Amino acid sequence: MTRLSCFLLVVGLCVGLSNAKWNEKNSVHFKNSLGRNNILKINCISNDDDLGFHFLRPGETYEFSFHDSVFKTEFFCDLWQGPNFKFHAGFTGYEGGGLIVHYGKQNFWDAREDGIYFTHGQKTPKLEYNWE
Repeated sequence: MTRLSCFLLVVGLCVGLSNAKWNEKNSVHFKNSLGRNNILKINCISNDDDLGFHFLRPGETYEFSFHDSVFKTEFFCDLWQGPNFKFHAGFTGYEGGGLIVHYGKQNFWDAREDGIYFTHGQKTPKLEYNWE
C-alpha cells in the first residue's frame, strides 16, 4: 500500500468511528405496512451475498446486519407485492463503505400501498419509490 492509501484508509476509519460505537454493525430493516392479506416479498443481494427470499405478512418485519467493507458495501433490494406479486420496486437498500466506513448506520424501509418509504430512524419516513 502506498502512504496515501494508508492515510486515506485511516482517515476513513476515523470519520466512520466518530459516528457511532466502534465495530457496531449497520442494519437494514423492512416493514410490511401493506393492506390486509398483502404479502411482501423481499430479496436483497450484494457483491458477496444473496440473502434469499423473505415473505412478510402485514405488520411483520425483516432485518439484516453487517459491517461495511473498506472497499464498498452495497445491497440492492427487490420488493414485490399484490396479486401474484405483480407490483415491483428495485432500489439500493444500503450503500456505504469505501473511504468512509460506517458503524451503527440504520436504514428503515416501510412498504405501503402507495410506495416505499425510507428513514434513518431520526425523522418521519419519506416516500422514496413507487410500485411499478
